[in-house]
Amino acid sequence: MDYKLQVGVQSHLEMGPLDDKSMHDLDDKCIYSLEMDAQKTQSTDSNEHVSLSGSLPVGGNKRIRNGVYKSIKTVVFSNKLNLLMPFGPLAILVHKMTAHNGWVFFLSLLGITPLAERLGYATEQLAFFTGPTVGGLLNATFGNATELIISIYALKSGMIRVVQLSLLGSILSNMLLVLGCAFFCGGLVYHRKEQVFSKATAVVNSGLLLMAVMGLLFPAVLHYTHTERHAGKSELTLSRFSSCVMLLAYAAYLVFQLKSQNDQYVPIDEEGSQNEENSDDDEAPEISKLESLIWLAIMTAWISILSDYLVDTIEGASDTWDVPIAFISVILLPIIGNAAEHASAIMFAMKDKLDISLGVAIGSSTQISMFGIPFCVVIGWMMGREMDLNFQLFETATLFITVIVVAFFLQEGTSNYFKGLMLILCYLIVAASFFVHEDPSSTGQFFH
Repeated sequence: MDYKLQVGVQSHLEMGPLDDKSMHDLDDKCIYSLEMDAQKTQSTDSNEHVSLSGSLPVGGNKRIRNGVYKSIKTVVFSNKLNLLMPFGPLAILVHKMTAHNGWVFFLSLLGITPLAERLGYATEQLAFFTGPTVGGLLNATFGNATELIISIYALKSGMIRVVQLSLLGSILSNMLLVLGCAFFCGGLVYHRKEQVFSKATAVVNSGLLLMAVMGLLFPAVLHYTHTERHAGKSELTLSRFSSCVMLLAYAAYLVFQLKSQNDQYVPIDEEGSQNEENSDDDEAPEISKLESLIWLAIMTAWISILSDYLVDTIEGASDTWDVPIAFISVILLPIIGNAAEHASAIMFAMKDKLDISLGVAIGSSTQISMFGIPFCVVIGWMMGREMDLNFQLFETATLFITVIVVAFFLQEGTSNYFKGLMLILCYLIVAASFFVHEDPSSTGQFFH
C-alpha cells in the first residue's frame, strides 16, 4: 500500500466508524490504486524495452547485459588500484617470451595486489547479506585466501621453507603492520579521544595466538635440544599431531564465535543513541549476493593462476635482486597478500569501528596460525611432503616476541595513534632483521 493510500485509510479511521457503503468505496479505491500502480510499472518496463522498430522484444538479454556492465563497472573500474590488473597478463606474457624470473616475479606481484584487494571488497559486499559475525569470519577467510593459495602451490613444488616463511610473514604483517596502520589512522581521525574495542575479544584471540606459538615452539625446541626419541621422525610426528589439535581448537573457536558471541563484530556502544544513529547510516551493498559470489570465484581463480608463476620465480628473483628468499617470503609476499585486510582494517578504524578492524587484523593472524599453518601440514602429509612446525629458532622467537608485544598493547581495550605508530615501527625492525638474516635452509634445503 503506497503512502497516499495509507493516509487515506488513516483519515477514514479518524473520521469515525464506517458504514458498508464507505467500506465498499474504500475497497474500490484500493483496487483502483493497485491497478494504476501496476499499469505504471508495466508502462515503465515497456518503455525500457521498446526497440527502434516499435516492437517489444524479450528484455531479458538486455537486462542481463546491463547488469553485467554495471557489475564490472562497480568492481573493476571503481578503484584506482585496479590500474595494476594488466600486469598479471603481462607477467604471463613475459614468462612465455623470456626467461627473466625477476621481471615475472615482480609483475606477478603487482598483478596480484589489486586482485587481493578486490577479493576483500567482494567479501565485504557478501558480508552485508550474512550479518556482522559471519561477515567478519568471511573477511578473515578470503583475506587469507591469497596466502593459502600461494602456500599450496609452493607446497606442491616442494618449497616447504617458502610455505613456512610466507605464513609466518602473514601473521607478523597482520599483527604489526595492518593493526598498526588501523590504530594509527583511526587515532589521527579521532585524535581528541581514545578509541575503544572489546577486551574480551582481544583476550580470546591473544590466547589462541599464544597456543599457536606453543604449537610451533615445541618442535623447534625438540630439534635444537637434540632430544628426539626417534631421530628425524619424532619432530614430524609431533608437528602432525599438534596440527590436528590446533585444527580442532580452531573449529571449537568458530563454534564459540558463531553461537556464543553473536555481537562480537558489532562496535561497542560507547555513546548510546549516537552510535545507533551512526549504525543506521551504514552503506548499502553495491552488488548483489550472487554477484559477490561470482566475483569471489573469478578473483580466486585468477590469483591461483598468478600464484603459480609467482612461486616458480621466487628463487630466480632472489638471485637476480640479491635479496634473501626469507625476506621475500616473510615481507614482500604477505604485504601483497594482506592488501585486503590492510584496506578493510584502516577503513573501519577511520569509521570508529575498531572491533571490526580488530576482527580483520587479529582474526586473520589467528586464522593463519590456528588454521592456515596446520592445514598446510596436513595437506603436505597427504601430498607426501614432510612439512613440520619447526620454523627454526630465529623465526619462532620473532613470532613469540611479536605475540607478547601485541597482547600487551591490546590489554587495555583502547587505542590511539601512538600505539599504532609503535606497532608499525616494530614491523620495520622485523623487516630489517629478515633482510640481514641468512636462513640456514637457503643453502639447498628450500626444496625438500
